[in-house]
Amino acid sequence: MLLAIDCGNTNTVFSVWDGEKFLCTFRTSTHHARTADAYFTWFSTLLTHYGVDPDVTDVVIASTVPRVVFNLRIFSERFFGCRPLVVGKPECLLPQEPRVDQGTRPGPDRLANAVGAFDRHGGDVVVVDFGTATNFDVVASDGAYVGGVIAPGVNLSLEALHSGAAALPHVDISQPDKVIGTNTVECIQSGVFWGYIGLITGIIQRIKAEYGRPMKVISTGGLAPLFQQGEDLFDRFEDDLTMHGLTVIHRYNKENGVL
Repeated sequence: MLLAIDCGNTNTVFSVWDGEKFLCTFRTSTHHARTADAYFTWFSTLLTHYGVDPDVTDVVIASTVPRVVFNLRIFSERFFGCRPLVVGKPECLLPQEPRVDQGTRPGPDRLANAVGAFDRHGGDVVVVDFGTATNFDVVASDGAYVGGVIAPGVNLSLEALHSGAAALPHVDISQPDKVIGTNTVECIQSGVFWGYIGLITGIIQRIKAEYGRPMKVISTGGLAPLFQQGEDLFDRFEDDLTMHGLTVIHRYNKENGVL
C-alpha cells in the first residue's frame, strides 16, 4: 500500500491508498522539529484507534517545508523500509513537465494538484487551493502546469488584521447574513468573506480571459466549501485532490522504472 504525505506550511496530511481508494486520512500540525519516532507514534496510534492495519510498502511526499522532508525520509526508511518518492526532486518524474520560467520551481503541492486535476477532469483547468496561501493553478490541455496566482490565505489575512490593528479582535471566518455589519465582528467577517469572493471571482475571470479558452474551475482545501455557499464560483469541490495527484505521480514513476 502507498502512504501519501502532503506537508504544508500549517498542516501535514497522511493518507493510506490501497490502489483503489483511501483507507484513512489523518492530519497534524506541521512542525520541522518533529522526529521520525514522533511521526510514527502519532501515526500508529491513530491507525490502531480506527482499526486500520495497512501494509505500507511505498511512500510519496509533497512538502512546501524543506526542513520537514529529512525527518519524513527517516520515518519512511526506518518504519516502512522504503526510500520515499519526493515530488519536486530531480529524480521524481511528472507526466508532463511544468512550463514556467527557467529556474522557477513550482511548489510540490501545486504540481500534485495539476496532476490530480488532469487525471480526473482533463486539461484547461484552474485549481483553487485554499491553504496557508490561496493558490490558483492553471493546467494546460496536455496536463502541464503552466503557472498561476498566489494570494494570501484567508486565515493568514485574519491573523495579520488582528496583529496589525490592536483594537480589532480575532474572529472566525463565516458567511455573514448581510454585507453591512453592525458590530466589529460582523464588519470583519463581511470584509474578509466578501473581499475573498471578489478576489476569487476577479482572478478567475482574468485567468479565463488571458487563457482564451473555456476552463473548468476545481476547488480544494478546507475553506473551499465556505466560499461556494450561495455563489457559483467552482464547477466542483474535491477535498482529496492533492492526495490523488500524489498517487498518480507515484504510479507514473512506478510504471517508468524510477521505483
